[in-house]
Amino acid sequence: MRVLLDYRPALRERSGVGEYTHGLAAALLNGRSRDQGIELTLFSSSWKDRLEPGRELAQASIVDRHIPVRVLNFAWHRLEWPPIESLTSEVDVAHSMHPLLMPARRAARVVTIYDLNFLTHPERTRDEIRRDYPALARDHAHRADRVIVISQFTASQVERLLEVPSDRISLCTPGAPAWTPRTKPPGGDGYVLFLGTLEPRKNLGVLLDAYELLAAGGKRVPPLVIAGRTTEQSGPWLERIRRPPLSNSVRYVGYVNPAKRRELYEGAKLLVQPSFEEGFGLPVLEAMTVGVPVVVANRGALPEVVGDAGPLIDAEDPGGFAEAIDTLVNDPVAAISSASKGLERARIFSWERTARTMVDAYNAAVKQRAERGAH
Repeated sequence: MRVLLDYRPALRERSGVGEYTHGLAAALLNGRSRDQGIELTLFSSSWKDRLEPGRELAQASIVDRHIPVRVLNFAWHRLEWPPIESLTSEVDVAHSMHPLLMPARRAARVVTIYDLNFLTHPERTRDEIRRDYPALARDHAHRADRVIVISQFTASQVERLLEVPSDRISLCTPGAPAWTPRTKPPGGDGYVLFLGTLEPRKNLGVLLDAYELLAAGGKRVPPLVIAGRTTEQSGPWLERIRRPPLSNSVRYVGYVNPAKRRELYEGAKLLVQPSFEEGFGLPVLEAMTVGVPVVVANRGALPEVVGDAGPLIDAEDPGGFAEAIDTLVNDPVAAISSASKGLERARIFSWERTARTMVDAYNAAVKQRAERGAH
């Protein structure tokens, strides 16, 4: 089966979507997927960023076009042109790594939906996501031959809000990274870590509120390290951490390259993910894989990722986050318990299983495409 995967989300400064795209591509190139007859082509288009596959993706075929991302997206989303076959060779499956279809003449079409935050809270989105996704996602999901979701939370949203039947949805969760657990917690105080794109749905403000409460109460806690790329909506948070009382306890380190993320987790006392909504929450899984305790909001897919490995706090309760941070920082028994449960929880997420279920989804998409053509 010839599969074309849209690799553009992983070209530069990979966020969660980029990491999922890269991890899936690598998993589909392993021995078992090749044994199932998968021939993977990675598609890229950018005016300045080139796809450099590296060792993990060396066995993939590459199609790299010098077309600006925004130009191609507008043509695809609004004009449904050009068909993917005009940009590459014939394929059996065209897999879009976002909710809108790549136009195709003959290939089965697969879309990935991570969450529907763009539909339920468009004010938290920006640029072409706000322009195109709310208006087009429902129609594209119904025209797709298969819809991929990364959590049961998103699956239920796609069924309820987009009215896609469950038998046309495939759950393909991300896998845990191939990291061994750290052998000991960080020396000294370490730090509390937030990792993610600085955008409104990440709810970073509640974490800053929690740190102000801890400072006002005289609590002894490690510094907060914020890592992730900025957006045009990040300004108020960045300005806030430059002023007292946060200026001495919060540090922004910018985007961290994937090759450096393991090191970032190594130094963390715990990870806090206070998001209003996550389709999965990959930093939480990565932290648990290393053995870092986690504190998360009780929203979106975060509870199903964490299970019982860490406290679930109301996303709008800074006091709850402050209390949970204080406990896991200063109670070694609680921290060890959270880390241990997290390690066990992380083992259920494997890229091998992701690839296996994705291949099943591709087969279902090809069958659906053939049935549509017959009618």
